[in-house]
Amino acid sequence: MMDFLLPIVDEVRGVLEKVDRQEVESAAKLIQKETRIFVDGEGRSGFVGKCFAMRLMHLGFEVYVMGESTTPSFNAGDIFVCVSGSGNTGSVLLNAKKAKKLEGKVITITNNRHSSLGEISDQVIKLDATVRGDTENRTSIQLLGSLFDQSVHLLLDNICLILSKRDHITNEAATQNHV
Repeated sequence: MMDFLLPIVDEVRGVLEKVDRQEVESAAKLIQKETRIFVDGEGRSGFVGKCFAMRLMHLGFEVYVMGESTTPSFNAGDIFVCVSGSGNTGSVLLNAKKAKKLEGKVITITNNRHSSLGEISDQVIKLDATVRGDTENRTSIQLLGSLFDQSVHLLLDNICLILSKRDHITNEAATQNHV
């Protein structure tokens, strides 16, 4: 039987070691308790975005997932966080453009800084990870965009930890918001 666990860990480590820490810090500064946060992504990237939204809720932020039946309208000053490996996911791009038109701030996590989403974002965090449609530059042993999604999950958990330390939110306080 083949075992790929440690090579997968090595791949994720390699991606996260290259992340620009200033981009992460700038994104974290945009996320404030007084500001509503909307999270968007499609497919597995959307699931990772939902994990981020849930953790933000545990930290006491007002957060919504795009496409859910209880998600309110976006308003000026709100934060739109989108996850898209290609940076060109149609529905996410459409929502990001609406957020910008309504004078919101857009944070994008992507592999392509110069993508359509990257170009309209207030803050981009670039992850140099293989994504689903990348056939020319594939470096991952994993299928499709697994490396990107795994890396995003850890990156967003890192941002949550930064926020919890910045805002003095203890594990006990977060546990109180856990259902």
